[in-house]
Amino acid sequence: MSETRKSGNLVGYGASALVLGLVAYFAYTAIQGPYGVLSLYKIEEKEARLQAQLDGLVAERKAAQNRTRRLSDKYLDLDLLDEQARKVLGLIRGDEIIVQ
Repeated sequence: MSETRKSGNLVGYGASALVLGLVAYFAYTAIQGPYGVLSLYKIEEKEARLQAQLDGLVAERKAAQNRTRRLSDKYLDLDLLDEQARKVLGLIRGDEIIVQ
């Protein structure tokens, strides 16, 4: 009877150790794993950086579209045309002062 009790205790301890090990593994994976909490924070931080970059690119594209529209045949902005011609040709008027 003493043998049965010792082997029963060992099985109980082994099962408890196994369950404890599984709980520890799943807890570690829930925090550190590829789909864990820390990965979620990294993904959210990367999403914020990419969203800021996208917002900058969208604003840049809108500005380029506006300048393109202002130089088109349908709507010609003479001031912008003059500015672009001076920039490309490197010319200034005699009454202008250049500040750099």
